Amino acid sequence: MSYALDPVPTTDLSDAHPEKVRQVMLPFRDFGAKRIFAGRIRTAVTMEDTKLVQQELFKTPGEGAVIVLDGGGSFRSAMLGDLNADILVEHGWAGIVINGVVRDSRRLAEVDLGIKALGTTPVRSAKRGIGALDVPVAFGNVLFETGQCIYCDEDGVLVTENPLG
Repeated sequence: MSYALDPVPTTDLSDAHPEKVRQVMLPFRDFGAKRIFAGRIRTAVTMEDTKLVQQELFKTPGEGAVIVLDGGGSFRSAMLGDLNADILVEHGWAGIVINGVVRDSRRLAEVDLGIKALGTTPVRSAKRGIGALDVPVAFGNVLFETGQCIYCDEDGVLVTENPLG
């Protein structure tokens, strides 16, 4: 089963389906080379620790899905760097939306992956293995659940229950 969706400009979706979209209310920045991306959601939650998501999610077939990673909005350590971004591309993920920060931003700009995050830090995350996968997570005034649809571009992030286009 593919989790891929056709990327559609968020402005078009908002105009055509205002009652079906939920806007994520966070000041995301774009870091990957892919600036417009969409897919079915896979969720993860952790705090300043990426071992679980690296072992159990990043290296699994993405099939065009988008990871929504709730890092608690922390700026203390990065939830994604260049090496893991390359792994996500290799495994077919369309993108990742992070309530937290990234590192290696210059290199991330060259990776063919959609990457939304709050900012950057040079500090890497811990590797203790805490967190959970495919559980509901909430940030930016939106509840994210595995299987929902997410549409991202330079204008913002929208979440829907079903594919739109």
